[in-house]
Amino acid sequence: MKSKLLIPVLALGVFGIITTEMGIIGVLPQVSDKFGITASDAGWLVGVFALVVAVTGPFTTLFTSGINRKTVLLVAIAVFAVSNLVYATTSSFEVMFAFRIIPAVVHPVFFALALASAVRLVPPEEATTAVTKVFAGVTVGFAFGVPLTSYLAENFTVSTAFVFGAVVNVLAFFGILTLLPSIPVAQRISYGAQVGILRRPRVWLTILSVTFVFAAMFSVYGYFAEYLGGVTGMSGSWISAMLLAFGVVMIFGNFVFGAMLGKNVVRTVVAFPLLYIVVYVVIYLVGPYFAAMTVAVLVWGMVHSGGLVVSQSWMGRDSVDAPEFGNSLFISFSNLGITLGTATGGLFLSHLGTRQLVWAGVLFAALSLAMIIARLSLGRVHNENGAKVPA
Repeated sequence: MKSKLLIPVLALGVFGIITTEMGIIGVLPQVSDKFGITASDAGWLVGVFALVVAVTGPFTTLFTSGINRKTVLLVAIAVFAVSNLVYATTSSFEVMFAFRIIPAVVHPVFFALALASAVRLVPPEEATTAVTKVFAGVTVGFAFGVPLTSYLAENFTVSTAFVFGAVVNVLAFFGILTLLPSIPVAQRISYGAQVGILRRPRVWLTILSVTFVFAAMFSVYGYFAEYLGGVTGMSGSWISAMLLAFGVVMIFGNFVFGAMLGKNVVRTVVAFPLLYIVVYVVIYLVGPYFAAMTVAVLVWGMVHSGGLVVSQSWMGRDSVDAPEFGNSLFISFSNLGITLGTATGGLFLSHLGTRQLVWAGVLFAALSLAMIIARLSLGRVHNENGAKVPA
């Protein structure tokens, strides 16, 4: 019974972390009012989190690589619970800012270990399914955690919204404490061996493909409301409904892509950027048409969800001998991709107009596909221990 609950508990922890990281987006106006600051100043609470994750992820994972995995997971999720309580109670913006940096440092560690632990807890043939279930915490976080945080802040208080985040993380803490067995590091991989995977050209091609995939995803999704409002002419209430629908179909799409990966990883990875290019072309063509765009948003959400599990599976193939470090690279460079994508999308938006925004996504999807094809051209290679690594 315990083993069946472990994967959902890890997914709950991921849900709590995503709700903490992204939920702040929906409550920035209330945060601005609470601290008497400008919207741009409050926006730093979002930007600093992603930046810290991108910069510190691999180093933090290396630093904790010799510590019992259960202990690290518990400490990381506890930091998120405490941070939410600080958000709910502090009257100092500087304190809140500091407690955006602190959990961002442990964010990549929790993700890396949750994914690696999920794989360890199941037979090899079920590894992809286990990872997909853990990633469901991300999609559910986007679908329900972020909107619910916004709803609580709007209808109760911003403190209530942050207490909700704390409660979710506390539940995950006790779930991990109760259900997850102790996982001491039986054979510690040296820092050199872990960092050594970065000497492989194929790893850098994979890293670039992951970065460009996330840039393709968020260069347009980051301006979701602007596109639906400016091009399709949707009202605020319709945009909110579309955001919710987008998140709900992401949950379904997550498992669709997980099943596809279970059948053939390479074909699914190659297909993903191609699918995204098709989706963006469709969005461009039907953008001015209300009914057609409503349907297109549902397809967009389903394809969007695949970026998470597809990219992680692709990165995992080139880091089989250092899986936790590989996961941390995935998390760091996916966040870098988000930053790159939203910045580029902003340039397209301001210089070319709202409707042309989709071509930023097409550009990055094409770059990702080029990196994937270049990686596949290297074929099967041997790692430093002489073992074959699949292409």
